[in-house]
Amino acid sequence: MKNICGAGLGFRREMLKALLPTLPSEVDFWEVAPENWIPLGGKYQEQFQQASSQAPFTTHGLSLSIGSSDKLDVEFVKNVKRFLDANNIALYSEHLSFCSGNGHMYDLMPIPFTEDAIKHVVSRIVQVQDIIERPLVLENVSYYIAPGQEMDELEFTKSILNESGCKMLLDVNNVYVNSINHKYDAKAFINGLPSDKIVYGHIAGHYDEAEDLKVDTHGADVIEPVWALLEHAYLTHGVFPTLLERDFNIPPLSELLAEVKKIKQIQAKCEAVQASNVKGSVA
Repeated sequence: MKNICGAGLGFRREMLKALLPTLPSEVDFWEVAPENWIPLGGKYQEQFQQASSQAPFTTHGLSLSIGSSDKLDVEFVKNVKRFLDANNIALYSEHLSFCSGNGHMYDLMPIPFTEDAIKHVVSRIVQVQDIIERPLVLENVSYYIAPGQEMDELEFTKSILNESGCKMLLDVNNVYVNSINHKYDAKAFINGLPSDKIVYGHIAGHYDEAEDLKVDTHGADVIEPVWALLEHAYLTHGVFPTLLERDFNIPPLSELLAEVKKIKQIQAKCEAVQASNVKGSVA
């Protein structure tokens, strides 16, 4: 299986004409929502295989609903495993949230930050990991309410990671959005995360509803404070693979590649700083 590294971009069907037959060399890895490619067939299957033969791919799902009170959709998880295995994809990432409850809600809802919720989610993560035969990778999500909160987001997230054995997808923009909306220190949140759990990251743009209300949309350019927070995350945890998310108001490919290039520039800068620090400590 191909491991991801460097800077990535979402592989979207509406972008196929611009991306194929030869994927842009500026992008080191690509990400797909497995729900959009299961089952594969016909022209789409040919195009996906054409792309996945050229570069590493990872996945970021939409409908696992790991925090739901509904029964886990075991058949769906088995289909995801077949997709991962058939396409030599190492990672299955999803959201630390839920999107179903007596039916699909088509939105990512926050899991209550409670001890009961931790036990419930951990048991479901273990069930998923047993099926997919690899660690589940969960992303910290943006949220706008915190129902029944017994602890803060950081404590909740760390408990899930530690007790389930799962890994983390660190979405830096979500940390920034949540830090504004819920008035906490974004750098302190990142500092508190376990470095060994972070597999890769996301960065994206958002919408300013008000000075104290940011909405995670993936529909705008990444802003400077979020770039700065990504740099802080690298300097804190080491440089990890990072993907640019853009789901709406998608600009020309050249503009997306410019942001991918900026990820690489920040990665190179932080790697140089860390190498210098190691050299200095040895001297």
